[in-house]
Amino acid sequence: MIYRLISHVPHIIFKPAYDLYERYLLEKVKSGNLPRHVAIIMDGNRRWARKLEKPPWYGHLFGSRKLEEILEWCRELGIRILTVYAFSTENFKRSREEVNRLMQLFEEKFRELVKDRRVHEYGIRVNVIGRKELLPKNVREAAEEAERVTRKYNNYVLNIALAYGGRSEIVDAVKEIVKDVMSGKLDVNDIDEDLLKKYLYVPNMPDPDIVIRTGGEVRISNFLLYQIAYSELFFVDVYFPEFRKIDFLRIIREYQKRERRFGR
Repeated sequence: MIYRLISHVPHIIFKPAYDLYERYLLEKVKSGNLPRHVAIIMDGNRRWARKLEKPPWYGHLFGSRKLEEILEWCRELGIRILTVYAFSTENFKRSREEVNRLMQLFEEKFRELVKDRRVHEYGIRVNVIGRKELLPKNVREAAEEAERVTRKYNNYVLNIALAYGGRSEIVDAVKEIVKDVMSGKLDVNDIDEDLLKKYLYVPNMPDPDIVIRTGGEVRISNFLLYQIAYSELFFVDVYFPEFRKIDFLRIIREYQKRERRFGR
């Protein structure tokens, strides 16, 4: 009964308390051990749109805006690497209309990234990871331009997993290793975990400290399978467009309380 009454009170009534708690969390998080690399499975865009009786592309549009917010949160905290799951190899099986809308959105966002003042001011390098040859030519060219223009930056890194699959990444790495062994560039006895990391889509990238999945599903969905062996996993019920800064800070605060033993 009390909950139903409170739910009808305008959110603006609670905003001062919310802002106070957010500032409190921010200071707590800043004083603790911060992750270097955060990875996010951006799930729930379509269900959020459906809830509002809107088409799927509406959810993806607002999801892209949420990603811009998260980049600001990471910069504010000094989290240097953010990897996001934007489109899997399996997502090509969705309806033609939705895939076409998504590809149009990807192209637009890559074009915007190239011109975004913040990208150049903050020094954000963009990597697009996945089987880019599966993308339409215009999307692939826009992605490669974003990579080329930001290649010189190293303050922050944004990895966008597009036409990506964790198993595919491992297969592609193994193929390259086999080629180098057959050509004599590599001895089979040199192959170990460290060497394989050099052949992944982003060579020698630090493993994610945290993996976040929004949308209420509790699974990894073929994301960074090699890299997340010892990552801390967090699953949240909110759809990605509704993911708040306070949710992000709570996750990092919980991460700071965990003891990471890496199998020891």
